Formats: sequence, structure tokens, C-alpha cells
Amino acid sequence: MIRILILEDQEISRNALKEMIVSAGFNSQIVVDSAASFIEAREYVESDNVYSAFFLDINLKEDDGEDKSGMELAKLIRMHEKYQFTPVIMVTSLANLEMEAYRQLHCYQYILKPYIKNDVENVVKKLLAMEDVKEEKSIVVKKDGINYRIKCDAIVFIKAVPRGVCLYLKRESMKIPYLTIVKLMEMLPEEDFIQCHRMFVINRKYVENVDYVNRIIKMEHYDDGIELGGTYKNNFKEKMD
Repeated sequence: MIRILILEDQEISRNALKEMIVSAGFNSQIVVDSAASFIEAREYVESDNVYSAFFLDINLKEDDGEDKSGMELAKLIRMHEKYQFTPVIMVTSLANLEMEAYRQLHCYQYILKPYIKNDVENVVKKLLAMEDVKEEKSIVVKKDGINYRIKCDAIVFIKAVPRGVCLYLKRESMKIPYLTIVKLMEMLPEEDFIQCHRMFVINRKYVENVDYVNRIIKMEHYDDGIELGGTYKNNFKEKMD
């Protein structure tokens, strides 16, 4: 199931867009909440609901071209950590606002009024496809002020480094400052990741072999062996078995 929020002040347009979104979902379960004002929409955003996408009318008052409440709501949405990557689709009849919306608010897509069913249907199809991808386990880490979403399956192992950790991926490594092994373990799926040393956490999916006598773990995509700490050996062996 995915939940979508619409901000549109005109009732006819709001209901039409809602109907198009629901019908475009075909057999998928789509829940659509709709708001007629910035204040009403803000209450939805700040509620316990988790939205998969937002359709926001940039100009809520046709007689006031300076009213950009939809853009203000988009700014509010981006302030929530859980919505930093959530698709925001801007809706307007004023195409000259397009570049501002894309540049400032990282909009996912832009559609013009009046709504064309085929355009809405194509957007919903993309959203549904994105939801399928999101079901893959991932974590979000911050580096140089930028949030990165990393798929857990892409992580081969993690190493503690001075003032942070280093993620060793299949094709590259990424140092993440101010993040600890303990904190990272809280984010990772417990069934896949095992701490084998005070400085190392491995993804069990990439373990090639384990030398319990010499306490060395051989991983795929990595030439050197990883040390198996003596205090971690029994717990590691139990989880691997």
C-alpha cells in the first residue's frame, strides 16, 4: 500500500486528481489524502502518516499569482528527514515556476493543469515501481551534508576508522564521519550483519569461508582477510551456523 497527499484548493480539480490517481493504481492499494489549504496539508504532513508521494498545487489562489503555498509546503516536507527523498510532484498552470520548483525543492516531476489522465497515470506507475525498489532494505547515511541511501545488500563489510566508519561496498568504499559501529548496527538488518571484531561488521551473504583456528574471515569482493575477534568468535559461529 502507498499513501499519497494532494494539496489542491479547487474541489473539482482535487476530486478529479484523486480519482485519476486511484484508478491509475489498477490492482495496487493506494490511499489518497487531500487538502484544500496549506494549513490542512501541513497537519497531514506532521501527522503519524507516512506518505510515498505528494502532489502539490503551487498556486492555491488563481487571483493571486504570488501565492506559492504549495512551494512553501514542499519546503516544509523537505525539512522532515523521512521525506528528504520522497517524490514531490508540482502541479500548476504557470509553467514559469517550473525551474524554480526543480532547482530549490528537488521536485520529482512537474505536471500542468488541466490534468491529463495519461500524464497522471504515468507518474503513478513510476511511483509504484519506486515503492517496489524501496522495499529492498537500505540505510541513510550523511556525508559532507548530503544524505545517501545505501542498499544493505551492497555493503560487504564495515570497518571502524578514526572519527567514523568506512563502508566497503562491492565496487567502492565510503567513509562516513561521526557514525559508530554501535549506531550503525541499530540501522542494519540483524539477520544479515554480524559483528566479528570490535572494529569489523560483516555481511554474512558475502562470507566465502571462515578459518576459526586462525580467526580469519574471507569475504567476496575483498582480497584481504578480516580478523575474527576472540571475544566475538562463539557468537559469530552461532549466528553463521
